[in-house]
Amino acid sequence: MAEKQKILVADDARDIREVVRIMLEDAGFEVILAVNGEEAVEKFNADIDLVILDIMMPECDGINACSRIRERAEVPVLFLTAKSAESDLIEGFEAGGDDYLTKPFSCTELLLRVKALLKRPHIEKSDAKSKSQIVIQDIILDTDLQQVVRDGQEISLTEIEYRILLLLASNRNHIFTAKEIYEAVWEEAYMPNSTNTVMVHIRNIRKKLGDTGPSPKYVHNIWGRGYRVV
Repeated sequence: MAEKQKILVADDARDIREVVRIMLEDAGFEVILAVNGEEAVEKFNADIDLVILDIMMPECDGINACSRIRERAEVPVLFLTAKSAESDLIEGFEAGGDDYLTKPFSCTELLLRVKALLKRPHIEKSDAKSKSQIVIQDIILDTDLQQVVRDGQEISLTEIEYRILLLLASNRNHIFTAKEIYEAVWEEAYMPNSTNTVMVHIRNIRKKLGDTGPSPKYVHNIWGRGYRVV
């Protein structure tokens, strides 16, 4: 019998923890529960396949917990949040979150997102010498080492941010809609809030590339159509 995939769920609301636990266990997962971010960090280990974190928790919130977990592993992280403000989403994604769901959410949608995150191959950095590079002006995407470098310095992108930039850079001048980006990068069906998710990640990429001026150098927004790298 195949070993069950393990999911760590942290939420200070007992009813939500129990609903999520029952749903995931019925779907064949092993579930580890935590009542706040601090306990989530304590219970996290290398055997965990995915982490679900509520953003607003006492003692240690989900964003702080995500940052600390990200220091130890590249495990996928799904945020649960009662807020959908763009600033909160940006902070969550910058901490290393892969996706989010706004409360209240359906168990069906949660399960779909969990399965999509677990199905997606995660990037593992290699020490091997790079054989393939994509150059965007003064930025180099090293596709062997999965790195983005400018002036000899690595630019730290999350896995999702790297995938978006790689998609655009590998298809220079092609305009991708938010729907196309979401389905290619997240590898799951487009949903009503997916456009906002893509927009926040694009904004994060620009910020990290120092490309926040009125005339972007790298990632261009084609009004009403989508995004491209030229």
